[in-house]
Amino acid sequence: MNYQINKAVVIGAGTMGASLAAHLANAGVRVTLLDIVPKDAPEGSKAARNKIVTELWDRCLKAKPANLMGADLKTLVSLGNLEDDFDAVAEADWVIEAIVENLKIKVDLMTRVDEVRKPTCIVSTNTSGIPVKDIAAGRSKGFKQHFLGTHFFNPPRYLKLLEIIPTADTSKDVTEFISWFGEVRLGKGIVLCKDTPNFIGNRVAFGTGAFGMDFIMRNGYTVDEVDSVTGPLIGNPKTATFRLIDLVGVDVWEHVGKNLAPLVQHDKLAVKYLQAEAPNKLIHTMVERGWLGNKSKVGFYKEVRNAEGKKEFHSLDLQTMEHVAPTKPRFDSVKAAKDLENLGDRLKVMLEADDRAAKLVSALTLQSFQYASSIIPEVADTAKPIDDAMRWGFMHEAGPFETWDMLGVKETVKRMKAAGYPAAKWVEAMLKAGVESFYQYKNDEKVGVYDVSKEKYVKIKKPAGMVFLKDFRGTKKMIASNAGASLFDIGDGVALVEFHTKMNALDDDIFNITTEALDRVEKDFDGLVIGNEADNFSAGANLFMVVVAAQQQMWDQLNGAVDKLQKMNMRMRYFPKPVVVAPAGLALGGGCEVTMHASRVVAASETYIGLVELGAGVIPAGAGTKEYMRRIINPAMKTDGAEVLPFLQRAFLQIGQAKVATSAEEARSMGILTPCDRIVMNREHLLTEAKREVLAMAAAGYHPPAPELIYAAGRDMYNAMRIGAWSFKEGKYITEYDSHIATKLAYVMAGGELSKPAWVSEQHILDLEREAFLSLCGDERTQARMWSLLQTGKPLRN
Repeated sequence: MNYQINKAVVIGAGTMGASLAAHLANAGVRVTLLDIVPKDAPEGSKAARNKIVTELWDRCLKAKPANLMGADLKTLVSLGNLEDDFDAVAEADWVIEAIVENLKIKVDLMTRVDEVRKPTCIVSTNTSGIPVKDIAAGRSKGFKQHFLGTHFFNPPRYLKLLEIIPTADTSKDVTEFISWFGEVRLGKGIVLCKDTPNFIGNRVAFGTGAFGMDFIMRNGYTVDEVDSVTGPLIGNPKTATFRLIDLVGVDVWEHVGKNLAPLVQHDKLAVKYLQAEAPNKLIHTMVERGWLGNKSKVGFYKEVRNAEGKKEFHSLDLQTMEHVAPTKPRFDSVKAAKDLENLGDRLKVMLEADDRAAKLVSALTLQSFQYASSIIPEVADTAKPIDDAMRWGFMHEAGPFETWDMLGVKETVKRMKAAGYPAAKWVEAMLKAGVESFYQYKNDEKVGVYDVSKEKYVKIKKPAGMVFLKDFRGTKKMIASNAGASLFDIGDGVALVEFHTKMNALDDDIFNITTEALDRVEKDFDGLVIGNEADNFSAGANLFMVVVAAQQQMWDQLNGAVDKLQKMNMRMRYFPKPVVVAPAGLALGGGCEVTMHASRVVAASETYIGLVELGAGVIPAGAGTKEYMRRIINPAMKTDGAEVLPFLQRAFLQIGQAKVATSAEEARSMGILTPCDRIVMNREHLLTEAKREVLAMAAAGYHPPAPELIYAAGRDMYNAMRIGAWSFKEGKYITEYDSHIATKLAYVMAGGELSKPAWVSEQHILDLEREAFLSLCGDERTQARMWSLLQTGKPLRN
């Protein structure tokens, strides 16, 4: 049966339910969000009867970071209540339940849903721990075939993990469709789970987290000590341990732990610590005091102002239960390990050391291996679902078995046994059978994983047709490469340029490879993709090169570099074959300019893009100022009698305030992406979709646009922009030097020395861009801004 999801209903507008509705809207799905009617709501008053859902949705819209990728997407969400608007369920293609964790209430709701749902409607529960099969008990055969668990992690826009839990009655087609929809439309990493307590992610997190809390308290570690050690050093996010609990919510931590303990009485390794007295007393006391973490502004950390009025975060003394001034713990082991790039190398240093930090890392690491191995095959038959869940749901650099492989399984098993954390018996059996790693590797790529029930490696399925650059590196498909970029033949007549400098900063190496790529594509290929698999597409120009050249007054070299970027971008814009740019993560400054000169953009949904040059004391000069004028001002001024000022002001402020879009959808509303550009929700699919776009454009007979003149507003508008900048300066919104840079920008956008408005060539604006850029680079105040960014990562407001 073919399924489709055009209309969805989310029942329960709490933190997770409202966020789910928002993320469905991000994916372009029309969704109705329902919640209960207040007890005292009068009949006939829609506002009163929708009070709960309205207030919860408003809270969702105000949340930071934002749940919606664009403000306009809220029009896809309708609000209602479970008494007046339940007929929305009858029209839904997918109903998601996200109500209170109470089995009876969930069962009663499913009875109502079963009575009205259409035969093809898929129904799922977002329960985090109640057995999925119990929620469907007593329902019709058709309902059970279309029912499963879909456990999202909060916030669903940002956390990749989606655990899918089919029951014995769930149709295989339904499981496959929701898995596809979750991966492609919602951008999720799918982990298929058995219907066991807390599934996989939370089971591992609390089985290891409860041990960690007990170990920390028994050994007298402080909050500052723990969080200084248990973050990126050992492959965890910066939230480490206690900042993570504050983020999740201390009350949520208590609730999940309390619910899990009675369900896993068979799990002796978990129960011992889930029921440990000291940690439970600590957490319960905090909940009683209302110290719930970030949402109450007090938890393991408390924001205070010091004597100078500066913000500080005081940490909780776990013995006295008072918040104390922060300390900066120092450990020799951490000093020796922290700068090592590879996680395995860092952990090896920590496991060999003997100070307090090393003992904590050793206990947490070895117990996590013990616990993860102990729940196989109960929760999964292989290591892969567990590793995927911990990476995608908790943002770990690697899962427990991936980390164990890095350290060497055989050697680590001996260390675990000596430390009192013996591995599960199946690990010993695996080693005795001559299998020495959980994963099977080929050229450092995982191609198989050990299946405990089959006692052998099983192949890791790789989706057909996907583009992964590791498949091309070191092969004949690598056409050219230098220190900054590489050119690949990715098949089917498509070439690809990958940047690989630090933060993918643009430099001469990148310009050279991209130029060579355009030369080759013109003769030998059907089109070109510019993209990479790094966290960030490009953070902009190589500032170090720029500031050193400026301080040494190497003006010809600097002028040549800017001219090279301009010419490369303009060549891309008018290239006879499709050039698709695929940004993700940061695409700032020059990275934004490269993106805007593509024939088409295929952007990851989480793309943070904008022209930020003013923070570095310059203006966009890689054709970015010209492109904003072409995109924002030109269309309006092609209408007779149009006033230029509102459109000029919009472009001027977007550049002048260094505005960065917080999603690809927002970038579209800013004019950085066009209506024809595509947004891809799943980052891993980005290069594949970019390649498909090249092929589709080539097949459709792509040709470049005709050269376009640029509307330059002339002297009067130049003066208007200068007055605007002066007003901001006088109001102390910007510094005097900000105003100076803004005046340079205004001069370019007005077209230079034009006495009246005129349509000018693109080259006219490019020359003005370059001239202003070089002039500003010669100013010591701009150079100071550049050095500040390089040395501190923060803009200098001089």
